[in-house]
This record gives sequence, C-alpha cells and structure tokens, in this order.
Amino acid sequence: MKCPNCSSKDIGKIGSHQFYCWGCFIELTVNGDKMSVYQVEEDGTLSSLDDLFFGEEVPQDYPQMHLS
Repeated sequence: MKCPNCSSKDIGKIGSHQFYCWGCFIELTVNGDKMSVYQVEEDGTLSSLDDLFFGEEVPQDYPQMHLS
C-alpha cells in the first residue's frame, strides 16, 4: 500500500480498516473500494481531507489500494 499523499510505503495498521502514514502523518480508512483520508489534529480528533484528495470524483488513473 502506498500513501495517496506522499507515496510513502511506510504505512502502519492501527485498526481493522485503519492505517497511518509515518511519512506525512495522515490516517487512512479503507472500506471496500472506498478510501477516506484524515489529518490527525493536536487534540487527537480527525479532520477529513477527502475533498482535497478526491474532490467530486476519484480520477480514473488513481492507483488502486492493494492490502497485503
């Protein structure tokens, strides 16, 4: 799996469908074919970054997430 933000492969699993990128410090949630991206705030809350990454449509050339 590669981070959609920084392309780092340094991704850690923090839950059954939750991952954390140690390269840019964002949290990823993968549920089937849908992925959500969050910024972890200082107080531990999550702020969605989906509008920055996906806008209204996910690009056709966006790489598929392969969990291994």
